Amino acid sequence: MAAQWIRAGRVAVDGRIVRDPEAPQRGLDLWISIDGIPQQRARRQVLMLHKKRGVVVSRSDERGRPTVFADIPQEPWLAPIGRLDRASSGLLLFSNDPIWSQRLLDPAGHLPKTYRVQIRPPLAAEALHHIATASVLDGRPCLPMEVRAVACGGKTQWLEFVLQEGRNRQIRRLLEAQGVEVLRLIRIAFGSVILGDLAPGSWRWLSEAEITALESMGNDELRKTYDT
Repeated sequence: MAAQWIRAGRVAVDGRIVRDPEAPQRGLDLWISIDGIPQQRARRQVLMLHKKRGVVVSRSDERGRPTVFADIPQEPWLAPIGRLDRASSGLLLFSNDPIWSQRLLDPAGHLPKTYRVQIRPPLAAEALHHIATASVLDGRPCLPMEVRAVACGGKTQWLEFVLQEGRNRQIRRLLEAQGVEVLRLIRIAFGSVILGDLAPGSWRWLSEAEITALESMGNDELRKTYDT
């Protein structure tokens, strides 16, 4: 409904008509009116989805593939905080505040994201150490990361990655360079928020305490970066 009102020219932001529902704004400190009637400022909301494998992170897909927006409420307007590729699953956050979301994704903040990855064949400890400390993608060194083996089932191995940045298909590309196949990739944590036992395709709203903790963690890490 909100997107229809915007396209119809009924919504103004700081006195200016907005016709693009996807147009970025400056956060929540905005004066919004509908048909000239001032509206109460929106409260920041954050939703956590357990993204399913095979689903794309997009509002629509030209190839007709299912999208994450079929699994979450249509109101209020929400945008994903970062991405997971189609073959990956796990924790994906959405927010109605794109500027706040961008601060969480800023590499300078070093907000950690944790993944469990199943590969075939297993990698030796030396290869894992190299990935963690000496990886290069697109001619640029990667930030140091944590990489450890958590289980090995003979021909396959489960690894845990903790990344401080989010380059395109970073984990998959690093492992492919080692000659191994990625069977599954699941994000299990984003900063202080943990996926837990949320079922694939299910979602829930973060509590105010969880939102505050997530923001505080990002701010603390950002301050550490600037202090060094």
